[in-house]
Amino acid sequence: MLERTPLKGRTRVTFVLPEGAPDGPVSVVGDFNHWNPAAHPLRARGDGTRAVTVVLPAHSGHSFRYLAAGDYWFDDEQADGHDGANSRIHT
Repeated sequence: MLERTPLKGRTRVTFVLPEGAPDGPVSVVGDFNHWNPAAHPLRARGDGTRAVTVVLPAHSGHSFRYLAAGDYWFDDEQADGHDGANSRIHT
């Protein structure tokens, strides 16, 4: 799930995964962090979900995917679209 909060000239995007899906550590990687898995690991929240927040420029588009343990890559089903193997978000 993607949560968006508009800011002045930017958009706060929170990437959220449901509880336990998948097991183990997960990071969001994309063109906004140079596809670096260490840049944005998801953290547990009180409701059992995991999330990480990234601030992106407003009115821009970005490619991203999730990377889980065991080199398991997956997309966000609620993304704005897809470009080949990647999910897309528009801010």
